Amino acid sequence: MRAWVLGDPDQIVLTEKSVPAPKRAEVLVRIDAVAICATDLEIIHRGPPAQIEGGLPFNKNFTPGHEYMGTVVALGPGVDEYKIGQRVTVEIHAGCGQCKRCRQGMYTSCHNYGLNYGEVDKGHRANGFTTDGGFAEYAINNINTIIPVGDDMSDEEATLVVTAGTAMYGLTELGGLVAGESVAVLGPGPIGLLGVAVAKSLGANPVFLTGTRDNRLQMGRELGADHVVNVKDEDPVEAIRGLNGGKGIDYVIECSGAPNAINEAARMLNRGGRICLAAFPHEPVEIDVAYLVRNNIYLFGIRGEGKSATHRAEAFMAQKRFDATKIHTHTFPLVDLPTALKYARERIEDAIKVVVKVSDTEYARAAAE
Repeated sequence: MRAWVLGDPDQIVLTEKSVPAPKRAEVLVRIDAVAICATDLEIIHRGPPAQIEGGLPFNKNFTPGHEYMGTVVALGPGVDEYKIGQRVTVEIHAGCGQCKRCRQGMYTSCHNYGLNYGEVDKGHRANGFTTDGGFAEYAINNINTIIPVGDDMSDEEATLVVTAGTAMYGLTELGGLVAGESVAVLGPGPIGLLGVAVAKSLGANPVFLTGTRDNRLQMGRELGADHVVNVKDEDPVEAIRGLNGGKGIDYVIECSGAPNAINEAARMLNRGGRICLAAFPHEPVEIDVAYLVRNNIYLFGIRGEGKSATHRAEAFMAQKRFDATKIHTHTFPLVDLPTALKYARERIEDAIKVVVKVSDTEYARAAAE
């Protein structure tokens, strides 16, 4: 099969790999489409949070990419939960099932993260992070990471289930029952935009969105935001408190990674409010811990889309509770992955979610070769 492999930082090369064979509790997925995530760009440029053989992922024959969907084409021994020919999308993490966190249901915090590349019989599998991912024609997935999708959901939309799942996981950790509660989402990137959509679908009211680009904020309105705030024009804390009748709000989902975002989020909240961190700054930041303590503010960090959040996100999307395709802006063929990465990295033509597709023609050509 053709697969993109990470060499040195910012060097990704199209090469050939053997098609992997599924083992027990695994399926082989023919990849039909894969979306580019900001974390993919981080991995290709810096390495973390990918960990291959306990270290950086460079020059280890590693294929990144994790937001993919496709078709089941082979079943491992004993697998009867899925059928060959079934369309599926995937989540990233399959925990080892044996460590303390996995036994608690926190498989995205598996203690064996990054320790099992090349040997997945015992250890955590995180495709595109610790094991080969989706910038290829085929990938192995544990059956616990598979989500069936209907034929009425396009390939491009199916790649967005992971993004919506991350937002869903964040709201789950904040308490889950947000109907009638006020929620602010900071940062109108893909997770933030779908965070607005998921929060509104769960009944949150009002929903606020902050950012620096008016066109992204307008998209947030289309996805359900009741109020938007351009932080270049006004102070987001004062603006949100003003829009909320002069009082603090209940929850904040922080998706911007901005240096002062946690402190601003805290000051938006009522006492006893909750913050979910779904992005990370590139450098350490100063946090006013005393303010958090004095006001009994809860701080949660999430990794991935745990607690089967992708299944719930897919259900919302299948029921047309919101239109995730609004954030899909560009599509490229697999062979043009470097161009797709450039569009995503540099936000060319205001790219938001860039998708790479493998066409039937490409598969036919590869099979003939």
